[in-house]
Amino acid sequence: MHAGLRITAFAAALAATFGTAYGVGKGVDPVAEDPAPARHESHGEASPDPGEPGGHGGHETPPAGGLQISEGGYTLDLRTPAVTAGKRSELSFAIRDSAGRAVTAYRREHEKELHLIVASRDLVTYRHLHPTRAADGTWSIPVELPRAGGYRVFADFTPAEKGAENLTLGADLAAAGSFEPRRMPAPDTTARVHGYEVRLDGGLRPGKAGELELSVSRGGRPVTNLQPYLGAYGHLVALRSGDLAYLHVHPNGEPGDGRTKPGPRISFTATAPSSGTYRLFLDFRHEGQVHTAEFTVRAGGAAAAPDAPAHDEEAGAHGH
Repeated sequence: MHAGLRITAFAAALAATFGTAYGVGKGVDPVAEDPAPARHESHGEASPDPGEPGGHGGHETPPAGGLQISEGGYTLDLRTPAVTAGKRSELSFAIRDSAGRAVTAYRREHEKELHLIVASRDLVTYRHLHPTRAADGTWSIPVELPRAGGYRVFADFTPAEKGAENLTLGADLAAAGSFEPRRMPAPDTTARVHGYEVRLDGGLRPGKAGELELSVSRGGRPVTNLQPYLGAYGHLVALRSGDLAYLHVHPNGEPGDGRTKPGPRISFTATAPSSGTYRLFLDFRHEGQVHTAEFTVRAGGAAAAPDAPAHDEEAGAHGH
């Protein structure tokens, strides 16, 4: 690692253009058997096999999302391709249909018309944001990214058009400034954030549904009064190292269904689209505050381990 390596605004712009190629060719962890991009189903939720947790039978492995800027007749038009690290900037974009018109009608899912994820290429920085839409279809939100380098922006939405399906579109974003490479944290089953401890049981399996159970505690005591956040007790996003393929899953059960308790355990059923190393980001709310617990996990045996267990003070301090 060489401190002091500089990225100019010009280089950052180049990173926005070539970030995808760099992420695939120079990612921290290689990815095996990367599937061709395909339709993204219901936030990337798993379609389990018969006999698997939550299985319904007769479904193929759900495709990963976020690898394309255009899909299903819709395009992510990112109007802010570059920002300056450490400086508050306005991130602006629109979703355009096949005729080039900005989409102005969306189906509300999990209490929002659109969910925006911003993640650094090294998967150390993560933001789960909810921008504001203007009448003309332009979405915007202020962001402040802490480090220079390449980022990926994901827009997760469902158009209101009859028969439209959920999509996750992705585009590259560059943050100019003084760049210092970081290594993603090593795999661990325990994450600590703001005095909370979150334990992960289970794991991702390539091509097969598996159950992930996350247990939240504080001060050694289980947290049994989690609060709903966007209509659930927890939201989980998984990003694959290398190409940042996006998998968005939701818990098994929901508040008010008569069987799902408000903690300490939150369970998910998920299918990894391939072998590889993934980063998991769990959002949960307690005592009015949203926290993000982060994990590095491996699906299958094809991925190499991160070089060092680096984790910085920004972990869990994400904008929501």
